[in-house]
Amino acid sequence: MKLISRRNVLKSAAAASTLPLLGKSAFAMDPVKVAFVYLGPIGDHGWTYAHEQGRQAAIAKFGDAISTTIVENVAEGPDSERVIRRLAEEGNDLIFTCSFGYMNPTLKVAKRFKDVKFEHATGYKRAPNMSTYNARFHEGRAICGTIAGHMSKSGTAGYIASFPIPEVVMGINAFTLAAQKVNPDFKTNVLWVNSWYDPPKEADAATALIDQGADIITQHTDSPAALRVCEERDLLAFGQSWDMTSFAPKAHLTAIMDIWGPYYIDRIQKVMDKKWESADTWWGFKEGIVALAPYNERIPADVVAEAEAIREGIIDGSYDVFTGPIKDQSGTVRLAEGRLTDGDLLSMDWYVEGVQS
Repeated sequence: MKLISRRNVLKSAAAASTLPLLGKSAFAMDPVKVAFVYLGPIGDHGWTYAHEQGRQAAIAKFGDAISTTIVENVAEGPDSERVIRRLAEEGNDLIFTCSFGYMNPTLKVAKRFKDVKFEHATGYKRAPNMSTYNARFHEGRAICGTIAGHMSKSGTAGYIASFPIPEVVMGINAFTLAAQKVNPDFKTNVLWVNSWYDPPKEADAATALIDQGADIITQHTDSPAALRVCEERDLLAFGQSWDMTSFAPKAHLTAIMDIWGPYYIDRIQKVMDKKWESADTWWGFKEGIVALAPYNERIPADVVAEAEAIREGIIDGSYDVFTGPIKDQSGTVRLAEGRLTDGDLLSMDWYVEGVQS
């Protein structure tokens, strides 16, 4: 989509979002203007769709007290900076930029528009008017890994990976470690597609991984394309960011679901209450930001029970997939005992034993 088209989207969305205010008293309080910058289309049924559900939850909560704008299909890089700057110029009070690659562009715009508040998803750079937020996706991947360890006949999973950033590496490792607690010989073959959302690439990656011996596929990419491949080949898979059962009712075992609504509501409320401050937030199962799609009936009852016990253990703190001993790909002990810290996880740039990347 060209930038001029995005400007039209901005104008249309902004106009639509203010319609409910027509006819109200001229003395009514102006709504808080909130904008969302999306990497993909809201119909991707994955990452962007999940953020859009969060926006809808905020609208349901606040009604006419907020006015929202969205811009879809914004490429990471210079194009995103232009879109973020345009949103700031148009008077938005709070701007959520919903992809890792928007980090530097968001920071650059935030330094120029100091009266606007910015929230960047999955990044690590902050400013007095720029916060960061993320979800503990690895908690859900530990559940998926546990199920994979039980249900893979070959003992080999295929992992479709987007970009080699700590969030993705962490997920690969969590999935593999959890599977190895069931089957110590479990292997995870990783194929990098260097994209968050590219259905043809994702389908091709799934096919290649299956041809290499994987009989169960998971992903850190956003479309249901890989699931469709598994459905056609009568294999198993996990969805990403949202429940993708409808695309592969036999193959889809469960999915990590990103429930952004509670966070968006919390941060918008803080703006309304004039209590917003720059912060770094990393929520998971306990806070309701990470959830699981319904389990497929193909999963044995005892495996579901084990998965649920792990989920409850994550919530109460009794379970952590990143508990030593942990070895890396070379066989070197990275953690003899105890647990990796959040700092260790957020800077993770190595793979556990059993990952083939």
